[in-house]
Amino acid sequence: MNKVILCGRLTKDPDIRYSQGDRQMAIARYTLAVDRRGRRQGNDDGSQTADFIQCVAFDRAAEFAEKYLRQGTKMIVTGRIQTGSYTNREGQRVYTTDVVVEEQEFAESKNAASQNTGSTFSSNFQQRESQAPAAEAAEDTGDGFMNLPEGVDDEGLPFNSI
Repeated sequence: MNKVILCGRLTKDPDIRYSQGDRQMAIARYTLAVDRRGRRQGNDDGSQTADFIQCVAFDRAAEFAEKYLRQGTKMIVTGRIQTGSYTNREGQRVYTTDVVVEEQEFAESKNAASQNTGSTFSSNFQQRESQAPAAEAAEDTGDGFMNLPEGVDDEGLPFNSI
């Protein structure tokens, strides 16, 4: 079985290209910085505390990456490891290892991501929200979810247990 599950942050915006031929297909390449487990914070010996893993996504997954993924985005990626090789311009054999993305999803809310990256979008959004009338704005709990406004009956909500 060849299955990989990664959780990490994009080191830069994805590189998007399109294949040639009758049916163009998007191909996205990006690198995830994945923290190593069990490493102590602040180790001063200069050793690496993260692995930088090359990922490649095709077709719809690549289009998703192009539209939504940016540097610093925390992602969960599942896929398979694929190895290969090619000869570079100097005639040397180069070996590659990539994770071919089968599924990708966000590992944190937009609110948490904007706090981690210091996004101006977040501060502009929060400023607009704070100017909204109190009756219209729902209370943000800080965990990516909102409390229900007063007067909303939660009995009819689909996720309640029986």
